[in-house]
Amino acid sequence: MDPRSDNHDAVGIEAHKALARAWFEQLQGRLIGAFEALEDAGPAWPASSGSPGRFVRKSWTRADHSGVPGGGGTMAVLKGRVFEKAGIHASTVFGSFAPEFAPAIHGASEDPRFWASGVSLIAHPWNPNVPAVHMNTRFVVTTKAWFGGGGDLTPVLDRRRQQDDPDTQAFHAAMRGACEAHAAVAPYPKFKAWCDEYFHLKHRNEPRGIGGIFYDYLSDEQFDAHFAFTKAVGKALLGVYPGIVARNVATASSPADEHEQLVRRGRYVEFNLLHDRGTIFGLKTGGNVESILSSLPPRVEWP
Repeated sequence: MDPRSDNHDAVGIEAHKALARAWFEQLQGRLIGAFEALEDAGPAWPASSGSPGRFVRKSWTRADHSGVPGGGGTMAVLKGRVFEKAGIHASTVFGSFAPEFAPAIHGASEDPRFWASGVSLIAHPWNPNVPAVHMNTRFVVTTKAWFGGGGDLTPVLDRRRQQDDPDTQAFHAAMRGACEAHAAVAPYPKFKAWCDEYFHLKHRNEPRGIGGIFYDYLSDEQFDAHFAFTKAVGKALLGVYPGIVARNVATASSPADEHEQLVRRGRYVEFNLLHDRGTIFGLKTGGNVESILSSLPPRVEWP
């Protein structure tokens, strides 16, 4: 189903949708391989099972607000010895937005039909010295068509939530590199500022993490350039995060660090349930609840 099916560019849109979906599914596989390699390298966190974790894949199908089937996806969740919980999901869904939700979506006020494909990653490591990470990229078609997404890093210890921390600098360099390689369509200062603004807990007036990049509404009218940039974001995450994990995973931590980790995770829950547009989009469009809420950490504390 395509809301642009009567337009002259319908054939081009179908080709673009197929290319985007294939990449997101390929990226899911590459990310799964990289995270399982980190599990193999260890070491095991004392509270874990001690064995290298493996992703458990689970397919799901979607029905819209009126019960009509419309695509689905594959969720993959790992519970291991390096990552207490990690989720890497790919999905392609289509249908019609509920009437009360359609006006909030770019290009859907005139026609509630949509198609959306994407890949998302969230990882919550055992060791408090290893930052949590999030990445999502997507291609959405309504009467408009566009790419969106980004990646951000969340150190859970205040002493590591600094812009001069080596992990912060490495992550920003990777995201900046993805933008600068596609500078004509991906202005790094704009996307960095957009991330800082978006991943901000308004009710606490504090940032969720140290930032990264966030972008949206990169039009299908420049498909090749915007698709190339979107692929670069996924590759940048693949290139930087395993190194961040490797240099921190054996660092000693204290009970106070572990308590701070759980409190910071509570802030993560607050953001995802109160402010995150991806969570709202998934729940409002009949997405898989288990997959959507797998971004939430397994253990949290509120002081």
